Amino acid sequence: MLTKKQRDMLTLIIHHVEEYGIAPSFEELCAAAGLKSKSGIHRIMSALEERGYIARLHNRARAVDILRHPDGSAYVQSAAMVSIPDASLAPAPDNTTTVIDIPLLGKIAAGTPIAAISDQSNTMPIPEHMLGRGEYFALIIEGDSMIDAGIMDGDTVIIEKGDTAQNGDIVVALLEEDDEATLKRLRRKSYSIALEPANSKYETRIFGPDQVKIQGTLKGLIRQY
Repeated sequence: MLTKKQRDMLTLIIHHVEEYGIAPSFEELCAAAGLKSKSGIHRIMSALEERGYIARLHNRARAVDILRHPDGSAYVQSAAMVSIPDASLAPAPDNTTTVIDIPLLGKIAAGTPIAAISDQSNTMPIPEHMLGRGEYFALIIEGDSMIDAGIMDGDTVIIEKGDTAQNGDIVVALLEEDDEATLKRLRRKSYSIALEPANSKYETRIFGPDQVKIQGTLKGLIRQY
């Protein structure tokens, strides 16, 4: 039996996961619950975990698996797919199992940039209903600079190919001077481009508009447990 605070907190977490595809941060929970201290959030989260309503990976930000609804019934969700919200990736209403092979181009850094992606030899099967009409490719994440956006080391990200992006999108950015690629959040500031991490251990990097080439935008990710 949950207390009212525990029930309300679990409901907040479920709504956030179903809307955004990732669990809320402690800061977001504090704001949503009207609390000033993270310690209160921590106590409620620990109680939910002890009672078997959630499971947490304590060394990873936002890593929460919902196990039960507030009424105690089982919470059903995919253990392998965590999607970034996007209408083009919404599950189809039917149960089609048609898959499309998209290029798996190797690893990309979510940390210090690594050599530019270039491996064209492998492919990855993706359910057709997860993809829109664009051109897609997949990359394996290496590093932890985007963990607060729910993107972990070892995840596979699904990228829609394109050379433009909206301010605030998570993008694959090619740093042309060093021929390196990285996954970061894009911020345009006046005549410069900022590539923002989602981990306080890393600094935002600023480039001139001619130093960064957008390769595509993040549309989803796959995580194996």
